[in-house]
Order: sequence, then C-alpha cells, then structure tokens
Amino acid sequence: MKTAFLCNLASAFAAALILLAPAASLAEPQHGIAMYGKPALPPDFVSLPYANPDAPKGGRLLLGEGGSFDSFNPFILKGTAPSGVSLYVVETLMGRSIDEPFSLYGLLAESVETDPERTWVEYTLRPEAKFSDGSPVTIDDVMWSYETLGTKGSPRYAGAWAKVAKMEQTGPRSVRFTFTERDRELAMLMGMRPILKKAQWEGKDFTESSLDAPIGSGPYVIDRFEAGRFVSYKRNPDYWGKDLAINRGRHNFDEIRYDFFSDENGLFQAFTAGLINSYRETNAAKWQSQFNFPDVQSGAVVKAEIPHQRPSGIAGFVMNTRNPIFADWRVREAMILAFNFEFINTTLNGGTEPRITSYFSNSVLGMDHGPAAGLEAELLSPFAADLPPGTIEGYSLPVGDAGQALDRKALRQARSLLEEAGWTVQDGVLKNADGMPFTFEILLAASATETQSIIDIYVEALKNLGITPTITVADTAQYKERTDKYAFDMAYMLRALSLSPGNEQYLYWGSKVVDQPGARNWMGMKAPAAEKAIDTMLNARNTDDFIAATKALDRVLTAGRYVIPIWFSKTGKIAHSSHLHYPTRIPLYGDWPGFQPEVWWYEE
Repeated sequence: MKTAFLCNLASAFAAALILLAPAASLAEPQHGIAMYGKPALPPDFVSLPYANPDAPKGGRLLLGEGGSFDSFNPFILKGTAPSGVSLYVVETLMGRSIDEPFSLYGLLAESVETDPERTWVEYTLRPEAKFSDGSPVTIDDVMWSYETLGTKGSPRYAGAWAKVAKMEQTGPRSVRFTFTERDRELAMLMGMRPILKKAQWEGKDFTESSLDAPIGSGPYVIDRFEAGRFVSYKRNPDYWGKDLAINRGRHNFDEIRYDFFSDENGLFQAFTAGLINSYRETNAAKWQSQFNFPDVQSGAVVKAEIPHQRPSGIAGFVMNTRNPIFADWRVREAMILAFNFEFINTTLNGGTEPRITSYFSNSVLGMDHGPAAGLEAELLSPFAADLPPGTIEGYSLPVGDAGQALDRKALRQARSLLEEAGWTVQDGVLKNADGMPFTFEILLAASATETQSIIDIYVEALKNLGITPTITVADTAQYKERTDKYAFDMAYMLRALSLSPGNEQYLYWGSKVVDQPGARNWMGMKAPAAEKAIDTMLNARNTDDFIAATKALDRVLTAGRYVIPIWFSKTGKIAHSSHLHYPTRIPLYGDWPGFQPEVWWYEE
C-alpha cells in the first residue's frame, strides 16, 4: 500500500478545521475560498498536493459498472446517465481539493470575491476558458446554466437557487449572486454548478433526457458509445485548462471507458478476463478469497488498499415512513433488532468490516453515543417531546450474536416493541387489531447482488416475527424511477457524506422535499430538530459550533431509526493493472472521486 503520507492525514484535517477560526475578510478577488478563513494552498501553488505534476499522459483506463444508461443528461430527473459526464465533460467555476474538507480553488473562474458576512459572491471567468468546440465560455453561458439548472434541473440544484435574490453581470467576465438569507456555504456552493453551452440547448427541452453528447469545457469529450453497453471518453488534446495549477498531474489517460454489466458477477468476470483494468471491491471476504487468480499471483494485477478519513456515510435498508407501518419508531427499532448484523457480517465478510454506527461515524463529526451535552443538547432540547427515545439521552445500535442466524434475545425485544405498537402474531402472521397483516415490499437493484444476499438472511429472521416481505429486484431504470417517486416500502440506500456537510443536507433530510420527486429524503422524515441543526451548521463561525451542530444532526438521524445500517470500509479496495499508478501521497478523502481516475496514470 502507498501509505507514506497517511500519518499526516489526521494533522492535515485538524489544521483544516483550525481554519474555522474567525472568517477573514475578502476585500479583493482571491484565487480560492474556504468555508472559514483561508484555503490551505497559496495563490502560487504548483499543483494539488496529492497530484503528481510529472505524471505521464497516455494509456487507457477501462472501468466497469453495473446497470445501464439511456441519457447523457445527468442534470435532470429523467433518464439514467453514465458516470463521467459530470466528472470529465463539464466543469464548474471552482474546483475542489480532496485534501481539504472546506476549500475551493479557481477552475473556470480565475477569482472569487465575497464580503465578510457572505451575503454575496462574485466570480470572474478566465479569459482563456473554452468549450470543447473552441467557442469561449461566456458569462451568458454561466447565467443561463445557473437559471436553467435552478428552475428545470434536478431538485439538488433548486434549494440553493431559491436562496438567490439576484444574479447580475458585473463586468465583461464577472457575475455576482446576492443571497436572500444568512447561509455561509452559499458563497462556495454557487461555484460548484456545471457550466453548459447555452447555444447547444436552443430550441430543445432541457427537461427531456437525450443521448446527444453535451458540449462541455472539461478535459474529456464523449468519443464513442453504445446506449446501455459502453461509453468512451477521449482526452481533449486542445483542452483549454491543461496548464492550470489545479490541473497539473490530473486527467492523464488518453481514454476512460466504462462498460456496463447486468450484475456484479459479470463485472468481476470481465475484470479477471482483462476486459477492464481497474476493479473496486466492496466485499471484504471476496477481497481475501477470490483475488488470487493468475494475474494477481504473477503481479500483472495489483491489490491496493487506499486509506481515508472521510465519514462512513449511511449504507443500509431505508424504511419509507410514508408507509404508515413504518411511521412508528418502535416498529423501525424492531426491524433493526431483527437484523443480526454480526451474523450477516461474519457470513458475508468474514466479520472484518466495521458497522456503520451513525451517519458521520469514522470522523470527528460523528455523534457520541452517550448523553448530549453543550450546544448539542441546546439544539435538541426544544424538540425533546417529538424526538424518539435516545436522541438526547444516548443511542447505540443493538449488538447481535455472530454465532447464530437468529438472535433470540433481539427477536424477543422486537416482538415486545411490535406489541406496544399494536402488532401481534395471529395464526403465525403479524397483524394489527383490525386483522391487517404486517406486509411490505423490499426493493433491490438487480446489479447489486450483495444486497440480495443480505436480504436473504434477513428475511429468514423476519419470518420468526410473523413477517414475510415481498422482494422485488428491479433493473437500473426501474429502480431509479421508483426511488425517485418514493414508490417503495424498504430499499437499499447509499448516501456518501463528506467532512464538509452543508446545504445538501436539506435535500437529504429536509421536510420541504418530502413530496418532491427526485429529492434524497427517501425515508420521508420531517424533523424540525434536524433542520435546526443544519441551519446552525451553515452559519457556525467556529470549529466547535460546527462540529456540535453536525453531531446533533447525526443524533436525530441515527436515533430516528430510519435505516438498518450495514458496514463500511476504512480503505478503498481497488485491484488494478500493474500499468496503472497513483501518487504516493494519499489525500484526506482517500479514494474519493477526484482520486481515481483524476490523478492516476498509465505507464508501461
């Protein structure tokens, strides 16, 4: 493993959070912006610290994904777009460093300016910025992109756009956004919207999915594709930004190709056959037992474990509280008790992977499992009457019996909670007082075979409670359509969370999006305490308040018992061709998007 820089990661994050000290006034345009204070890199930085500025250009990165695609517009609800369009084809005004939790640096924009209170932000375009067809990126393109995404795009753009009181051109290459309310993150968030070519969309309906290749300003263009089967991105030799400091050592492959497979087994077989040359494994037991094929033994394939210090996020089976049977926290707790994580983890992972214990676990933002104190308690106390038990007092997930599939003690506790909630076993079936059976559907994606193995074990435990759920396995398009419309009772949910949580938390957990198709609040939660915590996060002026507010949010989410959490990994497990290389220095976020493929390279 390449871990030479790992020992410095903790101190790097601590140093970054120290920048949450009193905000510096930006009296003039700057090369970058941080949530608080100044970004870590100076104006004359040579490259991102985790990039190799001398990395050679050339070669191919061949990746695989489960599922399919039928659109090249990832900015709307309709259709399923392939990975890569947002990453390689289009660009934003500002670019992220995955070695810092809260900093952005100029990309399409040469500078950013804001007032000390962050009531407005102004970006100035680089004069050399061009789309892949050679036409200049203009302020007109920027303003059209922001308004179109905010009014016609995915719900993830609407929340921030609603907080813009005025967008105005302030110079030949400058645009200013004035905000309607206090929200310190907006000055950064507005720099992270994709910039599209206005002329390409004239006479077209932006809300309709299409396989027309978008014209972007990014380092790659869509070269070849076959809908649902593969897409190839070719590096643009005339890319306008190739010599920018933020891009040195990045975008090194001549081609990045994605092939699509119906399930994980097919993808893995393609990798062992050499049809793809990099493969990400999420199953620890499989990583240990099945990566011993001849190319691994000969050294032609390398097993890399890349450490990170980002939060665990949440992965597991979410219960949709729009269904009345899951509206009661006692029922949700019973569902969690019936899930013997320790046995499932031992069976499928050899017991090697840690459980997700809260949404921000594995980081300083994660909740403590004892009683809330200080600002955490102050934020939550006004809502105490409406919060499930344990939110303030302390809550931990149950610990099961790794030695047997059925944890009898946990199942007894689950039956007791179900009885309190009005559900009893009658003739072997769990029913309420009116005789209505406790039935629900578990929706799974066909490409995610591991989740199906988990559910197979879980369903056997539920039978002991008189519950026999219906299992529906849907293809990629059907799964997306149903989850976008919240047309499920229980489904597998994965939500990656960063060290810089902000406005996106409203999209994930806010009450205003509960009935908005395509938002991310799959559980349908309406928790004023969560929204108070998010608001405090967005307006915190120091490290302690920010962390305390995030921990308070974590308590509301975790003790809400909305998700049956599974596991996470403290390393990214990537098996790859020995011709593929990555830098010695590992960034704070580890193998987060922005690491592979951005700073990898090919070398014979």
